[in-house]
Amino acid sequence: MSTRLVILGLLQERTLYGYEIKQIIEEHMGDWTSIAFGSIYFALAKLTEEGFIEKVATEQEGNRPSRSVYQINEAGRTEFQRLLREIWHDTTQRTFDLDIGLFFSRALPQQEIRDSLSQRITELEAALQHLAAHQTEQEAGIPPIAHAIFDHTRVHLQAELRWTRDLLEGFERGAYP
Repeated sequence: MSTRLVILGLLQERTLYGYEIKQIIEEHMGDWTSIAFGSIYFALAKLTEEGFIEKVATEQEGNRPSRSVYQINEAGRTEFQRLLREIWHDTTQRTFDLDIGLFFSRALPQQEIRDSLSQRITELEAALQHLAAHQTEQEAGIPPIAHAIFDHTRVHLQAELRWTRDLLEGFERGAYP
């Protein structure tokens, strides 16, 4: 759903072709979305098929492959509003695959678990550093609401880092099998 919502939202602003959508997502949403490049083109095809967007042109520059330009229509604007409202009212409890790993942690050597948790801590610390650097880099060109988005991601990463450190400490002192 998020891919569809993002594409419809971006097309609200102006007509775009697939690669432009990819660039906007990577440059401005990459820290808080996980939209794969291939899913953009699948969603564009599906949204066109469903009548929410229209292909308005096909462009080609030199020897480069042709590209299709899309625009949103009235049905797409209505769908965008529906999806947006759905996101705002979503209170689905999130689950974490790592919790399944914890449940079966007895099946792995304890040193392997401790090493994995140490690696996870390193990766979470790197993610926080990247996020801070990216926010600083984007500072001048982002709307005020983007600060709230960066904060949301940071708070989640910090909580995950704190929890992971506590979990590692518990494994190291033998509190967990």
